[in-house]
Parts: sequence; structure tokens; C-alpha cells
Amino acid sequence: MTRQNLIILAAGGSAALLAGAFFFQALGWAPCQMCLWQRWPHAAAVAIGALSFVAAPMQRLLCLAGALAALTTAGIAGFHGGVERKWWEGPSSCTGSGDGLSGLSGNALLPGATDAPALVLCDTFTPFLLGLTMANWNMIASVALAILWIMAARRDA
Repeated sequence: MTRQNLIILAAGGSAALLAGAFFFQALGWAPCQMCLWQRWPHAAAVAIGALSFVAAPMQRLLCLAGALAALTTAGIAGFHGGVERKWWEGPSSCTGSGDGLSGLSGNALLPGATDAPALVLCDTFTPFLLGLTMANWNMIASVALAILWIMAARRDA
């Protein structure tokens, strides 16, 4: 497989994960704050993939940047998975602990009670498939994408 094919697979994988996230959001699965954080490195990986075809002399370096983006998402997703399973505490702004929720009224936590969107807690464990959450699956997929990026960086142009 050529470097270009690996880049297309890796960047396309990030694009597919982003599309899936937006699809499930459109179906009513509102994302929490950490879910949203996981999307940004995927968007960066897609942009890096596109840039790598325009800036061919820098392709190897851009592949390493793509791997870093995928590993960043995997790290955030892994941390999020631990927060969901109560292995460690998450940010107080999106968990049921800490002072991050102290300024909110009861209505702010209820869907449809106000015009503002309801707060989705990051520490809620919601299995999605085979007992794993979306964050767990994102971590697994992101590690696989990082491997593709590294394989692309190691290939000769």
C-alpha cells in the first residue's frame, strides 16, 4: 500500500468518525463536553491529510502530525472512558462532582426546561456496543488511525 493510500485511509477514517459523531448527534445523542473535545483532533487529521497532498515535500512530517492528532484524540477518549467508569474524576464543568455545576439551576439540567441545551454529564456510563461506550470505541479507532499515519510516515513517497 502506498503512502498516499495510507493517508487517505487515515484521514478518511477521521472524517468517518466525525460524520458518525454528527449523525448520532442528529439522532438525539447529545454530546458531552469531552465528546466535543475528541472531535477537534479528528478535524485536524482530516485537514492534515488534505494538506499532505498539496505540500508533498513535507508529507512525512505531516504524517507524523496526523499520528499526533489521532493519538491526542485517543488520549482524550481514554481519559473520558475512565471518567465514565468512575476510575478517576473528570473536569468539574461536566461531571456530577465538584463546583462546576453549583451555579446551575435545576431547570438547566432538565432537557426542554429552558431554551438552553441541557447539560450532558461526562461521567455518565452509556454502553453503545458490546459493553463499550462511544468514547471507548473512539479510542480504539483512533489508535488504529495513528498506526496508519505512522505506517504512512515510514513509507517512501
